[in-house]
Amino acid sequence: MSKPVVAIVGRPNVGKSTLFNALAGEMISIVKDTPGVTRDRIYADVTWLDKEFTMIDTGGIEPDSRDVILSQMREQAQIAIDTADVIIFITDVRQGLVDADSKVADMLRRSGKPVVLVVNKVDNFEKYMPDIYEFYNLGIGDPVPISAASRLGLGDMLETVVEHFPAGSGEETEDDRPRIAIVGKPNVGKSSIVNRLLGENRVIVSDIAGTTRDAIDTAIVHNGKEYVFIDTAGLRRKSRIKEELERYSIIRTVTAVERADVVLMVIDATEGVTEQDAKIAGIAHERGKGVIIVVNKWDAIEKNDRTMKEYENDIRHVLSYMPYAEIMYVSALTGQRLNKLYDMIDMVIENQTLRIATGVLNEIMTEAVALQQPPSDKGKRLKLYYITQVSVKPPTFVIFVNDKELMHFSYTRYLENKIREAFGFRGTSLKFFIRERKEKEQ
Repeated sequence: MSKPVVAIVGRPNVGKSTLFNALAGEMISIVKDTPGVTRDRIYADVTWLDKEFTMIDTGGIEPDSRDVILSQMREQAQIAIDTADVIIFITDVRQGLVDADSKVADMLRRSGKPVVLVVNKVDNFEKYMPDIYEFYNLGIGDPVPISAASRLGLGDMLETVVEHFPAGSGEETEDDRPRIAIVGKPNVGKSSIVNRLLGENRVIVSDIAGTTRDAIDTAIVHNGKEYVFIDTAGLRRKSRIKEELERYSIIRTVTAVERADVVLMVIDATEGVTEQDAKIAGIAHERGKGVIIVVNKWDAIEKNDRTMKEYENDIRHVLSYMPYAEIMYVSALTGQRLNKLYDMIDMVIENQTLRIATGVLNEIMTEAVALQQPPSDKGKRLKLYYITQVSVKPPTFVIFVNDKELMHFSYTRYLENKIREAFGFRGTSLKFFIRERKEKEQ
């Protein structure tokens, strides 16, 4: 089940971020304890009417010389063309149509991707109508007038955007092969791992038809079962600017993770776990995917009897928000332990799709409450009435209580640990929603 991706492209100061923030608004899910993920909000989940999509702001560095702006915009447009299902091309009615707009419009038009042309800063439709017509000259369809700052015309714009979503997006597809995204910083060995897995198995398809994204999908058969690996390393664009490259790789990671069931987070053993690893892993955590941390180049590490334990402590410390993630130590060079990857993937997918009967859940909850009193405040004690599992991928639970305010994060965490003690759920995050029910509704 993959959400469509919508990217925003445009010159500096035409209002990309204003539009992004207006759409993301309160809808962006900020996970408090995920380091670095939402600081540089490149992406957000947006729900409009009954449609959900992932929105990407390709923005980034805004240099001041004209020709640099154009090359930057081309790069942005290329990112959007590669990763997005629909592109919002935003222009500014007050600056009018400029040369850079036309050049980028040519690129977008040639890409064949659906483009919605948006003219921003139109806070008075009557007054600016003649200026809006000028944008027809770009030859990429009808301009949609909006004012991101005043939130005018956003509904019409979104209506045009969702018309372009691929049929069946966001719905369950027939393809039930496990999809595994391989993510991590550049040069940690993502491609080597895929190549090594390929070497041992016959490849059926190297490019699956219909994948327009720039992650390369590779299908591998292991023990008669087919797995699809989504490798974000396959194509790397040259970029002069480190930040731009990092932003680009994060955008690609988001789109790859979005399409996956399980994420293999590859870490370089010789470097140890870094801040950037935490950022990338945070994306998988926020998206509720199954996670396996794959420590590659393990053959290059001097071993003693403490090595693995120390290493694990390090990883658990930096990725403290995902204690459920499985860890494997492998070497793409020697092939060490790589064949065990499949068993691990199967186990994580099983846990991602595990359903627990309501009766059993409530027994666990009752026992947990008996062992540790729920918190109280000013004489009022939290009461837990009922728990039920509402969905899988990731397993999601709703707990009905008498007062949401009393349900501390730490008590939810305590219940999660009890459920994990009973059922494992190794390798997958669990989501909990707390709902209030008045006592008389019982």
